[in-house]
Amino acid sequence: MRVDDLDYDLPEELIAQRPAERRDGSRLLVVDGGTVAVDHRAIRELPELLPPALWVVNDTRVLPARLHGHKPTGGAVELLLVEPTGDGSWRCMGRSSKPLRPGLRVTIGEGFAAEIESKLDGGMLAVRFEHEGELEDALERHGEMPLPPYVQREAEESDRERYQTIFADRPGAIAAPTAGLHFSEALVGALEQSGHRFARVTLHVGPGTFRPVKVDDLAEHPMHEERYEVPEAAVEAIERAREEGRSVVAVGTTVARTLESAATENGRVAAGAGRTDLFIKPPYEARVVDHLLTNFHLPRSTLLALVMALGGEAPLRHAYAEAVRARYRFFSYGDAMLIRGCR
Repeated sequence: MRVDDLDYDLPEELIAQRPAERRDGSRLLVVDGGTVAVDHRAIRELPELLPPALWVVNDTRVLPARLHGHKPTGGAVELLLVEPTGDGSWRCMGRSSKPLRPGLRVTIGEGFAAEIESKLDGGMLAVRFEHEGELEDALERHGEMPLPPYVQREAEESDRERYQTIFADRPGAIAAPTAGLHFSEALVGALEQSGHRFARVTLHVGPGTFRPVKVDDLAEHPMHEERYEVPEAAVEAIERAREEGRSVVAVGTTVARTLESAATENGRVAAGAGRTDLFIKPPYEARVVDHLLTNFHLPRSTLLALVMALGGEAPLRHAYAEAVRARYRFFSYGDAMLIRGCR
């Protein structure tokens, strides 16, 4: 597959800058995998669009990981936490008018500072934070929600709630698993009343999710790694679903990537934690995921390759063209798509 196969025309005004008024108030484009048939529905109709199934959600919690500080000279510095290094420091992305060098101390707020320890591969920095109490508390006081680059506005207080799913429990992501943003407590209740069940896995979304593909041949793209964990409870829920004839619905590309990364050759899912650099792209045969609920993704992105792998290249190109024609809202705060029949 070539990167040009992942291109499509998107009017800028269709990129959602704010969430829908209600979590479950978005539109839903239903695609039957392998065909060009589409149906225009609403997120609130999910309970009736599939027989009772197992919905697997990502319970990662987005950190308010964007920090603004200043050098001793007064120069502005922006840091974005990515993940812990394991020795008490953090891998961070940094931005300033001049290069950030080891030894530099950055003041972020009262009782909160950072020291640049070293430069790492990929333009990352090793940063050690000085703070009172827990780092997460310091981030809550001084950090901003790291909205994606295509949201052309500053983060607001409301984003602390709306750029977080109702399942968010395990801190560690710097981007939301956006398919999960559509679920309200009322929608979960309606699904459960209709016989559907839920299970949870964790994948901490990193900055690589926004990294554009810069090579012509997708086989040459260096796929980013992300941390994931599949608990025993999720494995048991999936095995029980298979025994009962229930399908498995991945709520978002992060869940699809987690389940497929943890899958063995016979399609069983192994419990445990790990890191994945799995690049799901056509051609690909899903081992676990039967259906996928997902938002609309950027052109020329690995996430668009993933949904094409699970839903079919021609059907997804047709669906995206239809979504543009019908003026669906795109990307993180936008509308959603349900792909029925991924394997």
